[in-house]
Amino acid sequence: MKAESAINFRAYQGGFFKTLISPTETDGDMALIEMTLPQGVEPPTHKHTKEDETFYLLDGEMTFQVGDKVIHAKQGEAIFAPRMVPHRFVINTTSARFLTLITPGDLHNYFLEFSQPQEGEPKVVRPEGPPPADLVARIAEQLTQKYKIFFA
Repeated sequence: MKAESAINFRAYQGGFFKTLISPTETDGDMALIEMTLPQGVEPPTHKHTKEDETFYLLDGEMTFQVGDKVIHAKQGEAIFAPRMVPHRFVINTTSARFLTLITPGDLHNYFLEFSQPQEGEPKVVRPEGPPPADLVARIAEQLTQKYKIFFA
């Protein structure tokens, strides 16, 4: 049985995501999210101290940097970003659709906190300009204080 959140899209950073498996379904062991994001909204290089991330590219092309490795990923390829290793990604196409497996799954709550329920058909709309400075500050504070993710 799927959790209700697994069927609802949420607007996030000009794109959207849906939760396929929530951490509440796994006693916090993992979360699985399907994300669709536009080019230009990628996070800066960062390091997770509490979780590993695995990405599986469904559509589009992305370049990942995990530690010293640079990986040009295409549809059907998976990338592992272990905790304590700095990583980042760049979307090389107009948008990309990918799965993100988060282990353990608590970071899923960050995505819920900084997204909104998606009304109507999900759309990808590249934001014009950077997000407001107060939002960036709130996001950075939550990531560093609550989730122990640090930026390079």
